[in-house]
Amino acid sequence: MSTVLITGATSGLGRYIAFELVRDGHLVLAHGRDRARTEQLVAELRTEGRAEGFVADLASLAEVRELGAQVAQACPELDVLINNAGVGSGSSGSGRELSADGHELRLAVNYLAPVALTRALLPVLRADPPARIVNVGSAGQEPLDFTDPELTRGYNGVSAYCRSKFALAAHTFTLAEELAGTGVSVNVLHPATYMDTTMVRDAGVTPWNTVADGAPGVLALATQDLGTGRYFDGTSPARAHEATYDREVRKRLTAVTDQLLLT
Repeated sequence: MSTVLITGATSGLGRYIAFELVRDGHLVLAHGRDRARTEQLVAELRTEGRAEGFVADLASLAEVRELGAQVAQACPELDVLINNAGVGSGSSGSGRELSADGHELRLAVNYLAPVALTRALLPVLRADPPARIVNVGSAGQEPLDFTDPELTRGYNGVSAYCRSKFALAAHTFTLAEELAGTGVSVNVLHPATYMDTTMVRDAGVTPWNTVADGAPGVLALATQDLGTGRYFDGTSPARAHEATYDREVRKRLTAVTDQLLLT
């Protein structure tokens, strides 16, 4: 059985997936932002299997990197990283928010945090292949404006969210090429549309699907060999935004990402 780290495991899709994996015999490393909620989740998971808890605010790159260091030290046998945690578009009309490092919040949590965490854990994942990285993305994707990657002009929460998920998909394809031949696969998926989560409800949207509807795609990528560098809509192979496959776009994204991660 695998050792699986799930970010954003204390609610919504992450929580559902954590219980599914524990019940299937996997060791689940459950990440949460709130210590009390994370400890409560781990206590519940341990009634059904094996689990450990890790606490970090993914809006802080320092805490993201510390999370990676803690996981690498505690669980060097890590097999699967599920980058699930995210921030939604916010309520209608809500203004631009910043992370602890001064980055636009959605870009920081939905994109910069998974990139930084993945980089911190790559040595562990590469040490004992096969290993898998699953990036929970969205069908909502909008190309970044490289002259204003943090959306300081004409801010819109939906655009900010969609741009962060575009970046995550494009990064996935770049990373898959970099990891070719290492035994580490990396894929991205849209789990389901408007699941019944806090993120969706906070945006004022009536949910269309349950988190159970979104789980099969994530679980499949976490537990099965489904290739690498691919985008899925649920469990079905699909196409991300066409610009995510553009090498020039991806090259510019990598340069911008490296710059943002320096701060």
